[in-house]
Amino acid sequence: MNLHSAAACLASLVACTVFAAEEAPALSANELAARLSAKQQDGASYVRLKMEVKQPPNTVKTALQLQIKSRSTRAGTDLVYQVLWPKERKGESVLLRRSGNRAATGTLYIPPNAPKSLDGAQMKEALFGSDLSYEDVIENFFTWDQQAIVGTEVVDRVNCQILESKPGKGDRSSYSSVRTWVDTRRLIPLLVEKYGASGKLVRRIETTRVASDDNNHPVPANLTVRDSRGDSITELDGSRIRHGVTFSDDEFTPEKLKDVTTPRAGAD
Repeated sequence: MNLHSAAACLASLVACTVFAAEEAPALSANELAARLSAKQQDGASYVRLKMEVKQPPNTVKTALQLQIKSRSTRAGTDLVYQVLWPKERKGESVLLRRSGNRAATGTLYIPPNAPKSLDGAQMKEALFGSDLSYEDVIENFFTWDQQAIVGTEVVDRVNCQILESKPGKGDRSSYSSVRTWVDTRRLIPLLVEKYGASGKLVRRIETTRVASDDNNHPVPANLTVRDSRGDSITELDGSRIRHGVTFSDDEFTPEKLKDVTTPRAGAD
């Protein structure tokens, strides 16, 4: 899950279209991964997202209102995250881009400074101080070469298949594997666990609420993200999603990060 599915997830994680609920066919690991990947390749979309970072987990440290502009196809993904509220942080923005299996790139803008590029190591840093990294919200691990169904388990009273994704030689990621507990009837990830090179759990992302988007499709509306330390939690509410929006190419440029604008509805 990535947070342009949520949240994009996240983006994630939040901004993804899902297929209509129906009886789940028997799918191989590659077929299941392909369908989950296709959900993220939903063209242009716009999300309003509330994000709360709690440190310790019962104390709100940061509360942000964000907007996410997403343009995602098989060829790649462009994402812009911008802070709308609170006033003192309005305009903080990040542009993330991924093309094929190439390494993702990013640009961070914190007013009044000039936009600055994010290198590969910085892509692992926190998105606006949350428990998600820049890498988390732009990465699509369902496209990785190695996909396997490694078991089944009930999550929140839903029977799920556990899909394990591992990067191949051409895939670039700081994670060695990702496990996704998939509600195969609705094709929704209910739980995602990401593991580092040592095999240790690095990040856990749970879907805590499912809602219908503007196309009346079920989507992960609320997400909870925890890192391996356990002393922090990020809660995301991104059910306000709109498809069929129009973005110009310059919306996804470093210079345009200085403008906080809402897209108009219309054909892509």
